[in-house]
Amino acid sequence: NSQFNFNMTPVEQIKDKLDIVDFIRQYVELKPSGKNFKANCPFHKEKTPSFMVSPDRQTWHCFGSCSEGGDIFKFVMKMENLEFYEALKILAEKAGVELKKISPSDQQQFGVLYDINEEAKNFFKSELIKSARAKEYLKSRGIIGETAKEFELGMSPAGYDDLSIELINHGYDIKDIERAGLVFKTDRGSYMDRFRNRVMFPIYNSFGKVIGFSGRILPEFDNGESGKYVNSPETPIFNKSRTLYGYQKSKDFIRKAKSALLVEGQMDFLMTYQDGVKNVIATSGTALTFDHLQTLKKAADDLIFCFDNDEAGLKAAERAIDLANGFDFNVKLLVLDGYKDPGEAVFKQPGIMAQIIKNAKPAMEFYFDRYLNAELSGNEDAEKRQMDIGELKKNIRIILLKIKNLASPVERNHWIKELAIKSNINEKSLFEEMNQLKFAIAVHARPTEQIPSAPIQLKNQSRRDLISEQILMLASTNNSLKNKLEQYLNYLPETYKSAYDCLDGKVDCGKSVSDFLNSISLRASFLLEKMDSGKVEKEFENLLAGLKTEFIKERKAELSRIIKECEKYNDQDKLTEALKEFDEISKIT
Repeated sequence: NSQFNFNMTPVEQIKDKLDIVDFIRQYVELKPSGKNFKANCPFHKEKTPSFMVSPDRQTWHCFGSCSEGGDIFKFVMKMENLEFYEALKILAEKAGVELKKISPSDQQQFGVLYDINEEAKNFFKSELIKSARAKEYLKSRGIIGETAKEFELGMSPAGYDDLSIELINHGYDIKDIERAGLVFKTDRGSYMDRFRNRVMFPIYNSFGKVIGFSGRILPEFDNGESGKYVNSPETPIFNKSRTLYGYQKSKDFIRKAKSALLVEGQMDFLMTYQDGVKNVIATSGTALTFDHLQTLKKAADDLIFCFDNDEAGLKAAERAIDLANGFDFNVKLLVLDGYKDPGEAVFKQPGIMAQIIKNAKPAMEFYFDRYLNAELSGNEDAEKRQMDIGELKKNIRIILLKIKNLASPVERNHWIKELAIKSNINEKSLFEEMNQLKFAIAVHARPTEQIPSAPIQLKNQSRRDLISEQILMLASTNNSLKNKLEQYLNYLPETYKSAYDCLDGKVDCGKSVSDFLNSISLRASFLLEKMDSGKVEKEFENLLAGLKTEFIKERKAELSRIIKECEKYNDQDKLTEALKEFDEISKIT
Protein backbone atom coordinates (compact mmCIF):
# COMPACT_ATOMS: atom_id res chain seq x y z
CA ASN A 1 0.00 0.00 0.00
CA SER A 2 1.01 3.65 -0.26
CA GLN A 3 1.99 3.94 3.41
CA PHE A 4 4.20 0.88 3.10
CA ASN A 5 5.82 2.20 -0.08
CA PHE A 6 6.36 5.60 1.53
CA ASN A 7 8.49 3.97 4.24
CA MET A 8 10.59 2.05 1.73
CA THR A 9 13.97 3.16 0.43
CA PRO A 10 14.13 4.00 -3.32
CA VAL A 11 15.86 0.67 -4.00
CA GLU A 12 13.17 -1.24 -2.12
CA GLN A 13 10.40 0.65 -3.94
CA ILE A 14 11.94 -0.20 -7.30
CA LYS A 15 12.28 -3.89 -6.41
CA ASP A 16 8.71 -3.89 -5.14
CA LYS A 17 7.36 -2.48 -8.41
CA LEU A 18 9.55 -4.26 -11.00
CA ASP A 19 9.44 -8.02 -11.44
CA ILE A 20 12.90 -9.41 -12.13
CA VAL A 21 11.57 -12.22 -14.34
CA ASP A 22 9.70 -9.82 -16.63
CA PHE A 23 12.70 -7.52 -16.75
CA ILE A 24 15.32 -10.19 -17.56
CA ARG A 25 12.98 -11.72 -20.13
CA GLN A 26 13.61 -8.59 -22.24
CA TYR A 27 17.20 -9.78 -22.67
CA VAL A 28 17.15 -13.58 -22.64
CA GLU A 29 14.64 -16.34 -23.31
CA LEU A 30 13.57 -17.71 -19.91
CA LYS A 31 12.07 -21.17 -19.56
CA PRO A 32 10.25 -22.56 -16.48
CA SER A 33 12.35 -24.68 -14.12
CA GLY A 34 10.16 -25.71 -11.20
CA LYS A 35 9.19 -22.53 -9.40
CA ASN A 36 12.16 -20.73 -10.96
CA PHE A 37 13.29 -19.94 -14.52
CA LYS A 38 16.40 -20.89 -16.49
CA ALA A 39 18.26 -19.62 -19.56
CA ASN A 40 21.63 -19.66 -21.25
CA CYS A 41 23.77 -17.17 -19.33
CA PRO A 42 24.03 -13.83 -21.16
CA PHE A 43 27.43 -13.14 -19.57
CA HIS A 44 29.37 -16.07 -20.98
CA LYS A 45 29.09 -18.50 -23.87
CA GLU A 46 27.39 -21.81 -23.04
CA LYS A 47 25.18 -24.45 -24.65
CA THR A 48 23.52 -25.88 -21.50
CA PRO A 49 21.42 -23.42 -19.44
CA SER A 50 23.04 -22.56 -16.11
CA PHE A 51 21.46 -19.13 -15.53
CA MET A 52 18.64 -19.28 -12.95
CA VAL A 53 16.12 -16.59 -11.93
CA SER A 54 14.00 -16.78 -8.78
CA PRO A 55 10.65 -14.89 -8.84
CA ASP A 56 10.20 -15.55 -5.11
CA ARG A 57 13.51 -14.04 -4.07
CA GLN A 58 13.79 -11.65 -7.05
CA THR A 59 17.37 -12.75 -7.68
CA TRP A 60 19.43 -14.44 -10.38
CA HIS A 61 22.55 -16.56 -10.40
CA CYS A 62 24.73 -18.31 -12.97
CA PHE A 63 26.00 -21.77 -12.01
CA GLY A 64 28.26 -21.91 -15.03
CA SER A 65 31.78 -20.59 -15.45
CA CYS A 66 31.11 -16.91 -14.65
CA SER A 67 29.32 -17.59 -11.30
CA GLU A 68 27.73 -14.14 -11.38
CA GLY A 69 24.57 -13.38 -9.44
CA GLY A 70 22.55 -10.70 -7.71
CA ASP A 71 19.38 -8.64 -7.91
CA ILE A 72 17.78 -6.59 -10.68
CA PHE A 73 20.31 -3.76 -10.11
CA LYS A 74 23.30 -6.05 -10.50
CA PHE A 75 21.78 -7.48 -13.70
CA VAL A 76 21.29 -4.04 -15.29
CA MET A 77 24.74 -2.85 -14.24
CA LYS A 78 26.43 -5.90 -15.74
CA MET A 79 24.22 -6.24 -18.81
CA GLU A 80 24.38 -2.58 -19.81
CA ASN A 81 27.84 -1.77 -18.39
CA LEU A 82 26.49 0.88 -15.98
CA GLU A 83 27.51 2.27 -12.61
CA PHE A 84 25.06 1.83 -9.73
CA TYR A 85 23.57 5.31 -9.87
CA GLU A 86 22.99 5.03 -13.60
CA ALA A 87 21.14 1.75 -13.03
CA LEU A 88 19.22 3.31 -10.13
CA LYS A 89 18.07 6.25 -12.24
CA ILE A 90 17.02 4.05 -15.17
CA LEU A 91 15.13 1.52 -13.04
CA ALA A 92 13.51 4.31 -11.03
CA GLU A 93 12.09 5.77 -14.24
CA LYS A 94 10.78 2.35 -15.30
CA ALA A 95 9.20 1.83 -11.88
CA GLY A 96 7.84 5.39 -11.56
CA VAL A 97 9.87 6.07 -8.41
CA GLU A 98 10.90 9.68 -7.75
CA LEU A 99 14.58 10.04 -6.85
CA LYS A 100 15.14 13.79 -6.63
CA LYS A 101 13.36 14.30 -3.31
CA ILE A 102 15.06 11.42 -1.55
CA SER A 103 18.58 11.49 -2.97
CA PRO A 104 19.70 15.13 -3.17
CA SER A 105 23.44 14.44 -2.96
CA ASP A 106 23.35 11.84 -5.73
CA GLN A 107 21.02 14.05 -7.74
CA GLN A 108 23.57 16.85 -7.49
CA GLN A 109 26.42 14.53 -8.46
CA PHE A 110 24.81 12.56 -11.28
CA GLY A 111 21.17 13.31 -12.05
CA VAL A 112 21.70 16.95 -12.90
CA LEU A 113 24.27 15.96 -15.53
CA TYR A 114 21.67 13.93 -17.41
CA ASP A 115 19.27 16.88 -17.23
CA ILE A 116 21.89 19.34 -18.50
CA ASN A 117 22.85 17.10 -21.43
CA GLU A 118 19.19 16.64 -22.36
CA GLU A 119 18.64 20.41 -22.32
CA ALA A 120 21.78 20.97 -24.40
CA LYS A 121 20.60 18.40 -26.95
CA ASN A 122 17.29 20.26 -27.34
CA PHE A 123 19.16 23.56 -27.75
CA PHE A 124 21.43 22.13 -30.47
CA LYS A 125 18.42 20.63 -32.29
CA SER A 126 16.69 24.01 -32.39
CA GLU A 127 19.87 25.61 -33.72
CA LEU A 128 20.08 23.04 -36.55
CA ILE A 129 16.58 24.00 -37.68
CA LYS A 130 17.77 27.61 -38.02
CA SER A 131 21.09 26.77 -39.72
CA ALA A 132 20.78 26.37 -43.50
CA ARG A 133 24.55 25.84 -43.73
CA ALA A 134 24.55 22.91 -41.28
CA LYS A 135 21.63 21.26 -43.08
CA GLU A 136 23.43 21.75 -46.37
CA TYR A 137 26.56 20.11 -44.94
CA LEU A 138 24.63 17.05 -43.71
CA LYS A 139 22.97 16.73 -47.10
CA SER A 140 26.35 16.93 -48.82
CA ARG A 141 27.49 13.99 -46.70
CA GLY A 142 24.41 11.97 -47.63
CA ILE A 143 22.51 12.28 -44.33
CA ILE A 144 18.78 12.56 -45.00
CA GLY A 145 16.32 14.47 -42.80
CA GLU A 146 14.73 11.35 -41.29
CA THR A 147 18.12 10.10 -40.09
CA ALA A 148 19.06 13.50 -38.63
CA LYS A 149 15.73 13.56 -36.80
CA GLU A 150 15.94 9.98 -35.51
CA PHE A 151 19.39 10.53 -34.04
CA GLU A 152 18.57 14.08 -32.89
CA LEU A 153 21.47 15.77 -34.64
CA GLY A 154 22.05 19.43 -33.89
CA MET A 155 24.24 22.47 -34.47
CA SER A 156 26.31 24.49 -32.03
CA PRO A 157 26.23 28.23 -32.84
CA ALA A 158 29.30 30.43 -33.29
CA GLY A 159 28.95 32.40 -30.03
CA TYR A 160 31.34 31.86 -27.14
CA ASP A 161 28.62 31.45 -24.51
CA ASP A 162 25.31 30.85 -26.32
CA LEU A 163 24.78 27.43 -24.74
CA SER A 164 25.99 28.60 -21.32
CA ILE A 165 23.44 31.42 -21.24
CA GLU A 166 20.69 29.07 -22.40
CA LEU A 167 21.42 26.55 -19.63
CA ILE A 168 21.84 29.20 -16.93
CA ASN A 169 18.48 30.66 -17.97
CA HIS A 170 17.01 27.20 -17.34
CA GLY A 171 18.31 27.33 -13.76
CA TYR A 172 21.51 25.28 -14.01
CA ASP A 173 24.68 26.21 -12.13
CA ILE A 174 27.73 27.01 -14.29
CA LYS A 175 29.81 24.59 -12.17
CA ASP A 176 27.46 21.75 -13.04
CA ILE A 177 27.52 22.78 -16.72
CA GLU A 178 31.32 22.56 -16.53
CA ARG A 179 31.10 19.13 -14.86
CA ALA A 180 28.88 18.01 -17.75
CA GLY A 181 31.75 18.89 -20.12
CA LEU A 182 29.83 21.51 -22.09
CA VAL A 183 31.91 24.52 -21.05
CA PHE A 184 35.50 25.06 -19.89
CA LYS A 185 37.20 27.72 -17.85
CA THR A 186 39.61 30.03 -19.69
CA ASP A 187 42.91 31.39 -18.36
CA ARG A 188 41.07 34.62 -17.54
CA GLY A 189 38.61 32.78 -15.33
CA SER A 190 35.61 33.12 -17.63
CA TYR A 191 33.62 30.22 -19.10
CA MET A 192 33.47 29.34 -22.80
CA ASP A 193 31.28 26.89 -24.69
CA ARG A 194 33.23 23.78 -25.70
CA PHE A 195 31.32 23.32 -28.97
CA ARG A 196 31.08 26.13 -31.53
CA ASN A 197 30.32 26.03 -35.29
CA ARG A 198 29.91 22.28 -35.17
CA VAL A 199 27.33 19.74 -36.30
CA MET A 200 26.40 17.99 -33.06
CA PHE A 201 25.93 14.26 -32.54
CA PRO A 202 24.38 13.38 -29.16
CA ILE A 203 25.94 10.32 -27.52
CA TYR A 204 23.55 8.11 -25.57
CA ASN A 205 23.96 5.34 -23.04
CA SER A 206 22.33 2.02 -23.83
CA PHE A 207 19.03 3.18 -22.31
CA GLY A 208 18.77 6.21 -24.56
CA LYS A 209 19.90 8.90 -22.11
CA VAL A 210 22.16 11.63 -23.50
CA ILE A 211 25.53 11.45 -21.72
CA GLY A 212 27.77 13.51 -24.01
CA PHE A 213 28.35 14.89 -27.51
CA SER A 214 30.62 14.70 -30.51
CA GLY A 215 30.90 17.80 -32.68
CA ARG A 216 32.11 17.94 -36.31
CA ILE A 217 33.33 21.38 -37.30
CA LEU A 218 31.87 22.87 -40.48
CA PRO A 219 34.54 22.81 -43.23
CA GLU A 220 34.76 26.58 -43.62
CA PHE A 221 35.73 26.96 -39.93
CA ASP A 222 38.33 24.17 -40.01
CA ASN A 223 41.70 25.91 -39.61
CA GLY A 224 43.50 22.65 -38.83
CA GLU A 225 44.10 23.63 -35.19
CA SER A 226 40.96 22.68 -33.30
CA GLY A 227 40.37 19.20 -34.74
CA LYS A 228 37.63 18.08 -37.11
CA TYR A 229 35.86 16.29 -34.26
CA VAL A 230 35.67 17.34 -30.63
CA ASN A 231 34.11 15.04 -28.04
CA SER A 232 32.80 15.65 -24.56
CA PRO A 233 35.46 15.00 -21.93
CA GLU A 234 35.09 12.15 -19.48
CA THR A 235 32.44 12.96 -16.88
CA PRO A 236 30.73 11.02 -14.06
CA ILE A 237 28.19 9.77 -16.64
CA PHE A 238 30.30 9.59 -19.81
CA ASN A 239 33.17 7.15 -20.28
CA LYS A 240 34.45 6.90 -23.86
CA SER A 241 36.04 3.50 -23.32
CA ARG A 242 32.67 2.04 -22.33
CA THR A 243 30.36 3.86 -24.76
CA LEU A 244 29.42 2.68 -28.24
CA TYR A 245 27.79 5.24 -30.51
CA GLY A 246 24.34 4.16 -31.71
CA TYR A 247 24.11 1.12 -29.41
CA GLN A 248 20.84 2.36 -27.89
CA LYS A 249 19.27 2.01 -31.35
CA SER A 250 21.08 -1.02 -32.69
CA LYS A 251 21.32 -3.33 -29.65
CA ASP A 252 18.07 -5.18 -30.40
CA PHE A 253 19.14 -5.69 -34.04
CA ILE A 254 22.53 -6.96 -32.83
CA ARG A 255 20.92 -9.41 -30.40
CA LYS A 256 18.56 -10.68 -33.09
CA ALA A 257 21.34 -11.15 -35.67
CA LYS A 258 23.91 -12.32 -33.08
CA SER A 259 26.24 -10.15 -35.13
CA ALA A 260 27.61 -6.61 -34.88
CA LEU A 261 29.27 -4.40 -37.50
CA LEU A 262 31.72 -1.91 -36.02
CA VAL A 263 32.67 1.21 -37.98
CA GLU A 264 34.74 4.31 -37.25
CA GLY A 265 32.89 7.43 -36.20
CA GLN A 266 29.39 8.88 -36.26
CA MET A 267 29.12 9.60 -40.00
CA ASP A 268 30.02 6.05 -41.00
CA PHE A 269 27.52 4.75 -38.45
CA LEU A 270 24.68 6.99 -39.63
CA MET A 271 25.25 6.24 -43.32
CA THR A 272 25.42 2.49 -42.67
CA TYR A 273 22.31 2.54 -40.49
CA GLN A 274 20.55 4.69 -43.07
CA ASP A 275 21.54 2.15 -45.75
CA GLY A 276 19.51 -0.53 -43.96
CA VAL A 277 22.26 -2.26 -41.94
CA LYS A 278 20.88 -1.76 -38.43
CA ASN A 279 23.19 -4.03 -36.40
CA VAL A 280 25.96 -1.42 -36.53
CA ILE A 281 27.84 0.53 -33.83
CA ALA A 282 30.79 2.93 -33.72
CA THR A 283 33.36 3.95 -31.15
CA SER A 284 33.22 7.52 -29.81
CA GLY A 285 36.56 9.29 -29.85
CA THR A 286 38.61 6.26 -28.82
CA ALA A 287 39.94 2.97 -30.14
CA LEU A 288 38.07 -0.25 -29.46
CA THR A 289 38.44 -1.27 -25.80
CA PHE A 290 38.02 -4.28 -23.52
CA ASP A 291 34.82 -2.71 -22.11
CA HIS A 292 33.34 -2.24 -25.58
CA LEU A 293 33.86 -5.93 -26.31
CA GLN A 294 32.41 -6.98 -22.97
CA THR A 295 29.25 -5.08 -23.88
CA LEU A 296 29.07 -6.62 -27.37
CA LYS A 297 29.83 -10.15 -26.15
CA LYS A 298 26.50 -10.17 -24.29
CA ALA A 299 24.65 -9.67 -27.56
CA ALA A 300 26.74 -11.02 -30.44
CA ASP A 301 28.84 -14.01 -31.46
CA ASP A 302 30.07 -12.50 -34.74
CA LEU A 303 31.95 -9.22 -34.97
CA ILE A 304 32.60 -7.54 -38.32
CA PHE A 305 35.06 -4.67 -38.56
CA CYS A 306 34.94 -1.97 -41.21
CA PHE A 307 37.77 0.55 -40.93
CA ASP A 308 39.04 3.23 -43.28
CA ASN A 309 40.77 1.79 -46.33
CA ASP A 310 44.20 3.29 -45.64
CA GLU A 311 47.27 2.25 -43.64
CA ALA A 312 46.00 3.89 -40.44
CA GLY A 313 42.69 2.08 -40.86
CA LEU A 314 44.44 -1.26 -41.48
CA LYS A 315 46.53 -0.84 -38.33
CA ALA A 316 43.40 0.02 -36.36
CA ALA A 317 41.73 -3.08 -37.79
CA GLU A 318 44.66 -5.23 -36.72
CA ARG A 319 44.56 -3.95 -33.14
CA ALA A 320 40.81 -4.49 -32.98
CA ILE A 321 41.02 -8.01 -34.39
CA ASP A 322 43.70 -9.00 -31.88
CA LEU A 323 41.55 -7.76 -29.01
CA ALA A 324 38.35 -9.36 -30.29
CA ASN A 325 40.00 -12.74 -30.96
CA GLY A 326 40.85 -12.96 -27.27
CA PHE A 327 37.12 -12.76 -26.54
CA ASP A 328 36.30 -15.73 -28.79
CA PHE A 329 34.29 -13.69 -31.30
CA ASN A 330 33.98 -14.94 -34.85
CA VAL A 331 35.85 -11.99 -36.37
CA LYS A 332 35.52 -10.84 -39.96
CA LEU A 333 36.66 -7.80 -41.91
CA LEU A 334 34.94 -5.78 -44.63
CA VAL A 335 37.11 -4.82 -47.57
CA LEU A 336 35.97 -1.56 -49.20
CA ASP A 337 37.61 -1.82 -52.60
CA GLY A 338 37.47 1.58 -54.29
CA TYR A 339 35.99 3.41 -51.29
CA LYS A 340 37.71 5.19 -48.41
CA ASP A 341 35.08 4.38 -45.78
CA PRO A 342 31.48 3.12 -45.39
CA GLY A 343 30.11 6.67 -45.59
CA GLU A 344 31.62 7.20 -49.03
CA ALA A 345 30.53 3.74 -50.21
CA VAL A 346 26.89 4.35 -49.25
CA PHE A 347 26.92 7.90 -50.62
CA LYS A 348 28.15 6.75 -54.03
CA GLN A 349 26.21 3.48 -54.17
CA PRO A 350 23.18 3.26 -51.83
CA GLY A 351 22.34 -0.30 -50.77
CA ILE A 352 25.92 -1.49 -51.10
CA MET A 353 26.63 -2.30 -47.43
CA ALA A 354 24.46 -5.42 -47.24
CA GLN A 355 26.26 -6.81 -50.28
CA ILE A 356 29.72 -5.96 -48.94
CA ILE A 357 28.88 -7.68 -45.63
CA LYS A 358 28.09 -10.92 -47.50
CA ASN A 359 31.66 -10.87 -48.82
CA ALA A 360 33.31 -10.15 -45.45
CA LYS A 361 36.46 -12.21 -45.05
CA PRO A 362 37.61 -14.01 -41.87
CA ALA A 363 40.17 -12.00 -39.92
CA MET A 364 42.91 -14.59 -40.41
CA GLU A 365 42.51 -14.35 -44.18
CA PHE A 366 43.07 -10.61 -43.80
CA TYR A 367 46.35 -11.41 -42.00
CA PHE A 368 47.37 -13.89 -44.70
CA ASP A 369 46.80 -11.22 -47.37
CA ARG A 370 48.60 -8.57 -45.32
CA TYR A 371 51.71 -10.60 -44.42
CA LEU A 372 52.05 -13.24 -47.14
CA ASN A 373 51.70 -11.16 -50.27
CA ALA A 374 55.32 -11.64 -51.41
CA GLU A 375 56.50 -14.86 -53.08
CA LEU A 376 60.16 -15.97 -53.19
CA SER A 377 61.72 -16.05 -56.64
CA GLY A 378 64.01 -18.94 -57.54
CA ASN A 379 65.95 -16.72 -59.99
CA GLU A 380 67.18 -14.32 -57.31
CA ASP A 381 70.72 -14.45 -56.02
CA ALA A 382 71.56 -16.09 -52.69
CA GLU A 383 71.90 -12.81 -50.77
CA LYS A 384 68.50 -11.57 -51.92
CA ARG A 385 66.90 -14.97 -51.22
CA GLN A 386 68.32 -15.01 -47.68
CA MET A 387 66.88 -11.55 -46.99
CA ASP A 388 63.45 -12.66 -48.25
CA ILE A 389 63.54 -15.77 -46.06
CA GLY A 390 64.25 -13.55 -43.06
CA GLU A 391 61.31 -11.34 -43.93
CA LEU A 392 59.11 -14.38 -44.47
CA LYS A 393 60.11 -15.80 -41.08
CA LYS A 394 59.26 -12.49 -39.44
CA ASN A 395 55.85 -12.33 -41.11
CA ILE A 396 55.09 -15.99 -40.37
CA ARG A 397 55.81 -15.31 -36.70
CA ILE A 398 53.44 -12.33 -36.73
CA ILE A 399 50.67 -14.54 -38.10
CA LEU A 400 51.49 -17.33 -35.63
CA LEU A 401 51.10 -14.87 -32.77
CA LYS A 402 47.68 -13.95 -34.13
CA ILE A 403 46.73 -17.63 -34.25
CA LYS A 404 48.07 -18.22 -30.75
CA ASN A 405 45.88 -15.36 -29.57
CA LEU A 406 42.71 -17.20 -30.66
CA ALA A 407 40.62 -18.39 -27.72
CA SER A 408 39.44 -21.57 -29.45
CA PRO A 409 41.85 -24.54 -29.93
CA VAL A 410 39.67 -25.68 -32.84
CA GLU A 411 40.18 -22.35 -34.60
CA ARG A 412 43.92 -22.42 -33.89
CA ASN A 413 44.21 -25.86 -35.46
CA HIS A 414 42.15 -24.79 -38.50
CA TRP A 415 44.24 -21.72 -39.24
CA ILE A 416 47.53 -23.55 -38.77
CA LYS A 417 46.37 -25.93 -41.53
CA GLU A 418 45.46 -22.96 -43.74
CA LEU A 419 48.78 -21.25 -43.03
CA ALA A 420 50.63 -24.43 -43.97
CA ILE A 421 48.90 -24.40 -47.36
CA LYS A 422 49.48 -20.66 -47.92
CA SER A 423 53.13 -20.65 -46.84
CA ASN A 424 54.16 -24.13 -48.04
CA ILE A 425 55.53 -24.86 -44.56
CA ASN A 426 54.45 -28.11 -42.89
CA GLU A 427 52.07 -28.00 -39.92
CA LYS A 428 54.52 -29.59 -37.48
CA SER A 429 57.11 -26.86 -38.08
CA LEU A 430 54.46 -24.15 -37.69
CA PHE A 431 53.24 -25.62 -34.39
CA GLU A 432 56.83 -25.86 -33.11
CA GLU A 433 57.49 -22.25 -34.10
CA MET A 434 54.22 -21.07 -32.53
CA ASN A 435 54.86 -22.85 -29.23
CA GLN A 436 58.23 -21.12 -28.93
CA LEU A 437 56.67 -17.69 -29.28
CA LYS A 438 55.67 -15.71 -26.23
CA PHE A 439 52.58 -13.52 -26.41
CA ALA A 440 53.52 -10.12 -27.76
CA ILE A 441 49.93 -8.96 -28.12
CA ALA A 442 49.18 -6.98 -24.96
CA VAL A 443 45.47 -6.93 -25.65
CA HIS A 444 45.26 -10.70 -25.35
CA ALA A 445 45.08 -10.57 -21.57
CA ARG A 446 41.64 -11.13 -20.13
CA PRO A 447 40.66 -10.85 -16.47
CA THR A 448 40.63 -14.15 -14.62
CA GLU A 449 37.11 -15.20 -13.79
CA GLN A 450 36.65 -15.29 -10.05
CA ILE A 451 34.16 -17.72 -8.54
CA PRO A 452 32.91 -16.13 -5.31
CA SER A 453 32.25 -18.34 -2.33
CA ALA A 454 28.93 -18.23 -0.54
CA PRO A 455 28.83 -15.15 1.75
CA ILE A 456 28.49 -17.14 5.02
CA GLN A 457 30.83 -19.94 3.99
CA LEU A 458 33.49 -20.74 6.59
CA LYS A 459 37.15 -20.83 5.59
CA ASN A 460 37.50 -24.43 6.81
CA GLN A 461 34.09 -26.01 6.53
CA SER A 462 33.52 -29.17 8.54
CA ARG A 463 31.60 -32.12 7.15
CA ARG A 464 28.63 -30.99 9.28
CA ASP A 465 28.80 -27.54 7.65
CA LEU A 466 28.73 -29.07 4.17
CA ILE A 467 25.81 -31.37 5.03
CA SER A 468 23.95 -28.45 6.63
CA GLU A 469 24.36 -26.38 3.47
CA GLN A 470 22.92 -29.19 1.33
CA ILE A 471 20.02 -29.67 3.76
CA LEU A 472 19.13 -25.98 3.66
CA MET A 473 19.43 -26.03 -0.13
CA LEU A 474 16.78 -28.76 -0.37
CA ALA A 475 14.59 -27.29 2.38
CA SER A 476 14.52 -23.95 0.55
CA THR A 477 12.70 -25.58 -2.37
CA ASN A 478 10.13 -27.68 -0.49
CA ASN A 479 7.97 -26.82 2.54
CA SER A 480 7.47 -30.46 3.53
CA LEU A 481 11.23 -30.93 3.67
CA LYS A 482 11.54 -27.71 5.64
CA ASN A 483 9.04 -29.09 8.18
CA LYS A 484 11.03 -32.34 8.51
CA LEU A 485 14.12 -30.30 9.32
CA GLU A 486 12.49 -28.71 12.39
CA GLN A 487 13.19 -31.71 14.67
CA TYR A 488 16.86 -31.67 13.61
CA LEU A 489 17.50 -27.96 14.18
CA ASN A 490 19.64 -28.52 17.26
CA TYR A 491 22.10 -30.47 15.12
CA LEU A 492 22.72 -27.50 12.81
CA PRO A 493 25.70 -25.18 13.40
CA GLU A 494 24.59 -21.77 14.70
CA THR A 495 25.24 -20.02 11.37
CA TYR A 496 22.92 -22.42 9.56
CA LYS A 497 20.27 -22.16 12.27
CA SER A 498 20.17 -18.43 11.55
CA ALA A 499 19.77 -19.16 7.85
CA TYR A 500 16.90 -21.56 8.61
CA ASP A 501 15.07 -18.82 10.54
CA CYS A 502 15.24 -16.66 7.39
CA LEU A 503 14.04 -19.30 4.92
CA ASP A 504 10.47 -18.00 4.78
CA GLY A 505 11.56 -14.36 4.59
CA LYS A 506 9.71 -13.38 7.76
CA VAL A 507 12.91 -12.70 9.69
CA ASP A 508 15.54 -10.27 8.43
CA CYS A 509 18.93 -11.88 9.06
CA GLY A 510 21.06 -9.35 7.22
CA LYS A 511 22.62 -9.22 3.77
CA SER A 512 25.19 -11.99 4.27
CA VAL A 513 22.66 -14.67 5.22
CA SER A 514 20.16 -13.37 2.67
CA ASP A 515 22.73 -13.59 -0.16
CA PHE A 516 23.60 -17.12 0.97
CA LEU A 517 19.96 -18.21 0.90
CA ASN A 518 19.42 -16.66 -2.52
CA SER A 519 22.40 -18.59 -3.84
CA ILE A 520 21.47 -22.00 -2.39
CA SER A 521 17.81 -21.65 -3.40
CA LEU A 522 18.71 -21.11 -7.06
CA ARG A 523 21.42 -23.78 -6.90
CA ALA A 524 18.84 -26.27 -5.62
CA SER A 525 16.51 -25.46 -8.49
CA PHE A 526 19.39 -25.86 -10.94
CA LEU A 527 20.62 -29.21 -9.58
CA LEU A 528 17.28 -30.85 -8.76
CA GLU A 529 15.48 -30.06 -12.01
CA LYS A 530 15.82 -33.62 -13.34
CA MET A 531 15.42 -35.49 -10.03
CA ASP A 532 12.05 -36.96 -9.11
CA SER A 533 10.50 -36.09 -5.73
CA GLY A 534 11.07 -39.59 -4.32
CA LYS A 535 14.82 -39.38 -4.87
CA VAL A 536 14.94 -35.88 -3.39
CA GLU A 537 13.11 -37.01 -0.26
CA LYS A 538 15.38 -40.05 0.15
CA GLU A 539 18.47 -37.86 -0.28
CA PHE A 540 17.10 -35.43 2.29
CA GLU A 541 16.54 -38.20 4.83
CA ASN A 542 20.10 -39.45 4.28
CA LEU A 543 21.43 -35.94 4.81
CA LEU A 544 19.48 -35.54 8.05
CA ALA A 545 20.87 -38.84 9.30
CA GLY A 546 24.36 -37.71 8.31
CA LEU A 547 23.86 -34.37 10.07
CA LYS A 548 22.91 -36.15 13.28
CA THR A 549 25.88 -38.53 13.02
CA GLU A 550 28.35 -35.69 12.44
CA PHE A 551 26.88 -33.68 15.33
CA ILE A 552 27.32 -36.65 17.69
CA LYS A 553 30.85 -37.30 16.42
CA GLU A 554 31.86 -33.64 16.87
CA ARG A 555 30.24 -33.36 20.29
CA LYS A 556 31.84 -36.58 21.56
CA ALA A 557 35.25 -35.36 20.39
CA GLU A 558 34.67 -32.05 22.18
CA LEU A 559 33.51 -33.83 25.39
CA SER A 560 36.55 -36.10 25.30
CA ARG A 561 38.77 -33.04 25.22
CA ILE A 562 36.84 -31.47 28.15
CA ILE A 563 37.05 -34.70 30.19
CA LYS A 564 40.84 -34.88 29.78
CA GLU A 565 41.15 -31.24 30.81
CA CYS A 566 38.97 -31.75 33.90
CA GLU A 567 41.01 -34.82 34.96
CA LYS A 568 44.23 -32.88 34.49
CA TYR A 569 43.06 -29.96 36.68
CA ASN A 570 40.94 -32.11 39.04
CA ASP A 571 37.71 -30.22 38.30
CA GLN A 572 35.26 -32.82 39.66
CA ASP A 573 32.00 -30.91 39.14
CA LYS A 574 32.70 -30.16 35.47
CA LEU A 575 34.05 -33.70 35.00
CA THR A 576 30.85 -35.27 36.33
CA GLU A 577 28.75 -33.08 34.05
CA ALA A 578 30.86 -33.91 30.97
CA LEU A 579 30.80 -37.66 31.68
CA LYS A 580 27.03 -37.57 32.08
CA GLU A 581 26.55 -35.78 28.74
CA PHE A 582 29.02 -38.15 27.04
CA ASP A 583 27.01 -41.13 28.30
CA GLU A 584 23.72 -39.59 27.14
CA ILE A 585 24.95 -38.63 23.68
CA SER A 586 26.47 -42.08 23.16
CA LYS A 587 22.98 -43.58 23.54
CA ILE A 588 21.50 -41.43 20.73
CA THR A 589 20.82 -43.39 17.56
